[in-house]
Amino acid sequence: MNTTRQTAKMLLWVAAITSGTLLLSFTNIGNVQDRWVAPKTADTIKNPYEVEPLTVKQGEEIYLMYCAPCHGDYGYGNGAAGGAAGILPANFHDPVVQKQTDGAIYWKLSEGRGNMPGFKDALSEEQRWQLVVFIRDLPKNN
Repeated sequence: MNTTRQTAKMLLWVAAITSGTLLLSFTNIGNVQDRWVAPKTADTIKNPYEVEPLTVKQGEEIYLMYCAPCHGDYGYGNGAAGGAAGILPANFHDPVVQKQTDGAIYWKLSEGRGNMPGFKDALSEEQRWQLVVFIRDLPKNN
């Protein structure tokens, strides 16, 4: 009889784990479908500033002040304030993010969406481009 109870408990654990895995799978599918895509016109926007160490450093300073609370110090989307409303911030190391054009990234951080504020009124054009350069540089150094 004790064996029957152990078998029943084991089956309940297997069912619980399977259900949880399926739920997570469906959640991930939803996130892919809801991926934020900049308009095609954003792809034509070109960075007018030189990519150099000073630009990266300036972008890092802005990033740590404005972006790190949500996206994390190293850009993995794991900042303390990120995901507060159930939507995780972008992981800048993700190939999907890195494959976007500079113009698309610039457009997104300028316009914002949902919990992601638009920075076109808070940061100058140059500062937003410095952020783009720093975001591009993150996977190389972290």
